[in-house]
Amino acid sequence: MVNEIREPKLAGYDFYHRVLGSPRYVVAPMVDQSELAWRMLCRRYGAQLCYSPMYHANLFATDLKYRKDALQTCPEDRPLIIQFCGNDPQQILEAALAAQDHCDAVDINLGCPQAIAKRGHYGSFLQDEWELLTDIVRTLHEKLSVPVTCKIRRFEDREKTIQYAKMLEAAGCQLLTIHGRTREQKGPLTGIADWSYIKDVREHIKIPMFANGNILGLDDVHRCLDETGVDGVMSAEGNLHNPAIFQGIAPPVWQMAKEYLEFVDQYPCPTSYIRGHLFKLFHHIMNIRSNSQLREQLATGNQLTQFHAVVAKVQEKYEPYHTGMAKYEPEEMELNMSAGGIEELPMLQPWLCQPYIRASPESHRQKIAEKQREAVDPNRIKRQYFDNAGNEISRKRMKKLRRRQRRPIKTDAQCQLRHERHLEYCEQCANPLGSKCEFRLCRICCRDKCYADDCDCPGHGILIKSRRAKAKQFEAHCKQENNNDSVSIVSATSPTTMESDDPPLADSVS
Repeated sequence: MVNEIREPKLAGYDFYHRVLGSPRYVVAPMVDQSELAWRMLCRRYGAQLCYSPMYHANLFATDLKYRKDALQTCPEDRPLIIQFCGNDPQQILEAALAAQDHCDAVDINLGCPQAIAKRGHYGSFLQDEWELLTDIVRTLHEKLSVPVTCKIRRFEDREKTIQYAKMLEAAGCQLLTIHGRTREQKGPLTGIADWSYIKDVREHIKIPMFANGNILGLDDVHRCLDETGVDGVMSAEGNLHNPAIFQGIAPPVWQMAKEYLEFVDQYPCPTSYIRGHLFKLFHHIMNIRSNSQLREQLATGNQLTQFHAVVAKVQEKYEPYHTGMAKYEPEEMELNMSAGGIEELPMLQPWLCQPYIRASPESHRQKIAEKQREAVDPNRIKRQYFDNAGNEISRKRMKKLRRRQRRPIKTDAQCQLRHERHLEYCEQCANPLGSKCEFRLCRICCRDKCYADDCDCPGHGILIKSRRAKAKQFEAHCKQENNNDSVSIVSATSPTTMESDDPPLADSVS
């Protein structure tokens, strides 16, 4: 017998150089957004490493359909790191064992700051449980055939952030990604990521590192590499608005959308993913007031042909301006006003891929304070709502009308067909007959017939004959039980021995 010799698992910079290929441009793990079709588009435009969307370890380990849908990849989709979330070392291990043959490493999500992560007790809401994290990382490091990596957020305390990273390194983490924001910096309070924390961690650990946060363009990527000393830079939101971010170009949005839909044809994904990507690409175009109908079509589309139609309309409208065949005049935007009253305008022409600039946390706080002041002001002007005829309506009614407007537009023929009722009628009255009734009757007439003729109608669920038969069987069974009881009582009371004062047979003979 010859023992099988397995190649040892690479670690640290050996893993970074020989397996991952020394990537500098990295596509972040994004829930419902970094699926195979999007990853392939990003690789076409310079991405050197991609992460899968975040998967729930429990579902991945126990639900075969969930796992099959998640493990959508192809030979060209490498290098690839699959990310899991969870809080149980054994559950995460089971999921990672099922995934390790389809990727180059397994990542643990320790950075998600969303409310759902708090409810599920995973992501950044594990960052204070160092014993549990040590157990998770060490378990995966010892049991997997591929390296384990981690993605984290910084603490407010600089020294604690450094110790946190060193703890993960000691537990077996082979590559660390640090987001320069804290767990509280999210939504309207996102703010600016602090790269100085990343630089300090880089100086205290020996494993490869990626930086994340504040990446809006290729210039930011190079500046982050220079300022922090990390090995690669990860992009999430900047990549969603411009998948060619790592090539430093701003292509027209319809070009990126058409190429993405071509990959979707090859690697299908849910329509919600497609709609989300197109809204990100078309963000600035869809904020133009004259494009409101296009926005509704995109929001209500649920077929690939509908998404292709929206992309074609965008190209038809803006391509003449892009090629210089027509002069573009700025269009009226849907106002997205900050507290200072400055309208947010695109940095480039609206049909070019470009980053989305968030309002600062300070402006958000000012808006909240202003709304609070208005709420207690007795002289404030209340907002009024009007329907299409100019009649004042309630806020609840207006929301209902807006929901109706977002529904797909139907033709008159479709509406007429919807309201026409093709009904057959009961043979004994004018009511519609039951579609599954054996006697072609309505429910009332069918019930009367079943009672009169002692029959059943499974279509209406009227089982008169069956219930009567069961009742007779039960009655017969009860009679049989009563007869058995009476027989047993009689046999118990009958004499089985002779009385003591009767003379014995032998004495009487003598």
